[in-house]
Amino acid sequence: MTIKLIATDMDGTFLDDDKQYDRRYFAQLYRDMQTRNIQFVVASGNQYYQLKSFFEDYPEVIYLAENGAYLRTADQVLDYSNFTQAQFEQIMDKLCAIPELDLIIAGKKSAYLLPETPQSFTDISRLYYKHLDFIDDYHTLDDKIFKIGIHCPDERTEEFVQRLKIELDGLGTPTSSGHGDIDIIQPGIHKANGLKKLGELLNIDLQEMVAFGDGGNDLEMLTEVGLGVAMANAPEPIQNAADVLTTTNNKQGVLTYIDQLIHQES
Repeated sequence: MTIKLIATDMDGTFLDDDKQYDRRYFAQLYRDMQTRNIQFVVASGNQYYQLKSFFEDYPEVIYLAENGAYLRTADQVLDYSNFTQAQFEQIMDKLCAIPELDLIIAGKKSAYLLPETPQSFTDISRLYYKHLDFIDDYHTLDDKIFKIGIHCPDERTEEFVQRLKIELDGLGTPTSSGHGDIDIIQPGIHKANGLKKLGELLNIDLQEMVAFGDGGNDLEMLTEVGLGVAMANAPEPIQNAADVLTTTNNKQGVLTYIDQLIHQES
């Protein structure tokens, strides 16, 4: 296949368990990708400002943040999709009625926590959201809301995913990579949808794209691009959905596979 775009998830995929990557190796591969006119895309459920912090030296990187809802470069917003105020308030009313859930609201300008948020969840949230504020009342929030992040007891993750599929039917879609983390995203707005929009802007077909991932929120893009690559550390259903496997995130599986791909095309 002709490769024109490479997209990667971050946590558990591009980043190792210490939230690092081999920067020297990436710099070499990035130059090679540019030489071959291959666009590098970061496709993550995380906030744009957090994602950008990993690639400050690479202004040409395109970011598909908030699970596909926010598409931009370092200089320009390309596209975004947000919940309506009515949808957002209905979802929050339902989520706030479940005491086991900790919530973070991801918007265009910032992410938001409620005052009653436990300190432990606040501390974790600061690692993933460079722009983070507290609000007293989500009904008066003035922002474009992309998703609602949830933390629940680890062992009950799948239980809550299934429950929220029913309770939020038609309003929002729960997606999870496990470990107590669930995102409520806009129906139909996921990473594959974002890559399709980006492809229309860049005149690149989905079949000319490669994508790397390890979690449930990567499933659509792994199955819809020309080559979906799952990590060896991904759950079995994700591995089974992908076209091929690479090594784990702790063994720089994304970079080693990119190396093989672009140099076998030489």
